[in-house]
Parts: sequence; C-alpha cells; structure tokens
Amino acid sequence: MKYFFFQSLLAASVLVSGQTLAASGQAEWGYSGETGASHWGQLDPKFATCSAGKNQSPIDIKDAVEAELKPLKLAYTSAPNEIVNNGHTVQVNIAAGSKLLVDGKEFELKQYHFHTPSENKVSGKAYPFEVHLVHADAQGNLAVVGVFFEYGESNKTLAALWQQLPTQAGESFPLKDVAVNVADILPAEQDYYRFTGSLTTPPCSEGVRWFVMQQPVSASKQQVADFLAAVKHENARPVQHINARQVIKND
Repeated sequence: MKYFFFQSLLAASVLVSGQTLAASGQAEWGYSGETGASHWGQLDPKFATCSAGKNQSPIDIKDAVEAELKPLKLAYTSAPNEIVNNGHTVQVNIAAGSKLLVDGKEFELKQYHFHTPSENKVSGKAYPFEVHLVHADAQGNLAVVGVFFEYGESNKTLAALWQQLPTQAGESFPLKDVAVNVADILPAEQDYYRFTGSLTTPPCSEGVRWFVMQQPVSASKQQVADFLAAVKHENARPVQHINARQVIKND
C-alpha cells in the first residue's frame, strides 16, 4: 500500500506540474520506436506496472453491464491558470476549487489533457480526440473523467484554449485572462461508463477510478489538426486487456 500511495502521489505531482517524467529523473518514454508503449515496462523499474499490471488503461469499452449509477457530482468553478506542452500532450492546469464528489470522497480537479486518437474505444470504435480530466483526493488517489470528441462544429472551449496553444515541447502560457469554464467541456447528457483502471502513461499506476462519458462532444477537424501539429505525434496508448474487470454503465 505504501508503494501504491507513493506512486499515486508521484503520478499526481507529475501530472499537475506539467513536467515530463524524464525531467523528474525517470526514463525517457514516447509513443513509437524503442521508447513506445510496448516497451514502457522495461524502460525503468518504476514503470514495471505498465507491463505487469492487470488493470491497465485505456480499454475497449464493450459488454458494459447496466446498473443504477448515481449522477456524477461535478462542482467545477475554477478557471484554468496555465496551458503546457510537455512533449507528450497539451495540458491545462487548473486553479484550486473544482471538485468531483464520488463514493463519499472529494477529488479535486488538477488538470486536463488531450489525446489523438482517443485512447479508450467503444465496441472497437476510436474517436478522433479525447480529453482526460484528472482529479486527486487528499491521499493521492486518482479519478479521471474522460470525454470523447467527434468531428463536427468547432468546440468553443478548444477555440478559447487554442488561442494560446503552445507549439513546442516545454512551452507554456498563462491563462489568467482566458474565459473558459471547465464545465463547458462536458457533454450536456452525462451518462457514463465506469471501470477501474490506471494512468495511461508511465508509471501506469493502477487503482484509478475511471468515468467515461457516453455522449461525445464536437470538435472541428482543424482543432484536432492544430493539436497534432503542436504535439507532433499521435499520443494514444493502445487498448489494454480488460481481464477480470467489469465495466458498468447507467441503465
């Protein structure tokens, strides 16, 4: 338990800071070649869970069991304070004050970041874009809300953020004057899939509560292309085996 607690805190601190893992003294990793996802577990002893874990993310969501899930209590009030290109993704760091209440616990929203194509799939279908909203409780336990994007109208939240889109790794910009409500990135209908998983990047720590919205939101092809041009590579880890996990969804 101490090791998992340390992993959770380490992962949360890296995710919140916007630093790359290499910058924090861990091995360099990426999405292709010898540092790609199939090699993560061998790059660093701290990454062993990436290959040895049994509850890894992302997954292909299928055969979900219907259940009476309570609506997510999302109290998002604070604005973003920084947008960062960390070489792996574009990440928006959030000022304190936005909360997710679930399972009798309070998780604070720390940041959200993007993947193209989507990391999670639904019955084999990948979406062109996905955002992960990363939350942590006081003990360092993590909860992630995932939202799919499909091609359509320009997304107003992305349009506001992309005005300060950092196009080089290590580049960041303050967002104090950008009028973005975090809640606007969520779909109007908030039915969701729930499962236990992991971080989708090294160290791939497990025990993460995942809540993936069933309804996608829209983004234009240009907005996704702008992200890809900034990050300079696709950044989706392949889906992982579900193993003995059960995926549940709103009935």
